[in-house]
Amino acid sequence: MKTGKPVRLSAHAMSRARERGASEDEIIAAILHGSREPARQGKWRVKHQLPYGGRSPFGEMRYNEKTVEVIYADEPGEVVVITVKVFYRGRED
Repeated sequence: MKTGKPVRLSAHAMSRARERGASEDEIIAAILHGSREPARQGKWRVKHQLPYGGRSPFGEMRYNEKTVEVIYADEPGEVVVITVKVFYRGRED
């Protein structure tokens, strides 16, 4: 998706992104470059894989990649991020 619209994170999305380890830049990258598919109630889901090389916010394990999944509404004047999920893969021992 190429968007000239502003991207706004809902309070819920900001909270989830913070606790799950996604930055606003990663969320915007997912919207712009991720694979897009329809979600419930007219929303969109995008997933974007990124190199990582850090620790998960949930423990001491290190991972070499993460996938940022974003659910958003494409409104006439803006893109509204509803929620954010992050999946960590490629555990480094």
